[in-house]
Amino acid sequence: MMSALLKKKMHSMSTEVNPRLELANRIAVEAGKITLKHFRNASLSVIKKGDGSPLTIADQESETFLREQIAASFPDDAIVGEEYGATEGTSPYTWILDPIDGTKSFISGVPLYGTMVAVEREVSSGNRESLIGSVYLPGIDEGIFASKSNGAWYFTGDASPSRAQVSKTSTLSDAVLVTSEVETFDERDARDVYTRLAAATWFSRTWGDVYGYLLVATGRVDIMIDPILNVWDAAAVQPIIQEAGGRFSDWSGTSRIDAGEAIGSNGILHEDILRVINSD
Repeated sequence: MMSALLKKKMHSMSTEVNPRLELANRIAVEAGKITLKHFRNASLSVIKKGDGSPLTIADQESETFLREQIAASFPDDAIVGEEYGATEGTSPYTWILDPIDGTKSFISGVPLYGTMVAVEREVSSGNRESLIGSVYLPGIDEGIFASKSNGAWYFTGDASPSRAQVSKTSTLSDAVLVTSEVETFDERDARDVYTRLAAATWFSRTWGDVYGYLLVATGRVDIMIDPILNVWDAAAVQPIIQEAGGRFSDWSGTSRIDAGEAIGSNGILHEDILRVINSD
């Protein structure tokens, strides 16, 4: 039987998490729609950041909107965003933002990019977990969101959200593998990892960035792998993949968002994937 103290703690968590989930879902969609006024706009200018990645006014406007909305509703929460860095907070919660995940697709006029909003919470000293993930792809009007222990929910257009569920594929030879850019494996001298996985699976595609993780969470593909990514690329998709019944980890199998690498899978295949990755 659940103790009264545990019930009280769980109720307190839900009353804190649910308003944040509602805000995350609303602002992910609204910020995503802000980007559409610049999408496929011939006058859009692109800036190269210090790491060589592209930046547009759409990224900046979207993140500015997200930050303003969060600060208005939860002024004590910290915020970490791709474009404007970290804002300190005094609560246990941190919002992690990626205003446009897949900026290369965005500037190329390809609609497979998304706005990502996550909320992370400190659960013990030095131990944090991503509790909320909300993702919206404005170019195709699809989205997915999740919060811990409440499932993952997929929506398109104005239709009511439906439960998201990973695939039941049980053998690598029947699995579909996706990634963002094959060339990124070269940046960490890991092209052999991609080659082995591609050979072990049915076929591979570069339906990448956040769209790849959405495809895993909705059971349309089986594996998404990134050799390099930032915490704002991972924070929202971790709870989404896990709540859809899958598994999200680094290349050693540890569930974390700050490893600089990731695998999202249907869970059934995860140990086989890890064996292929680490078979060198």
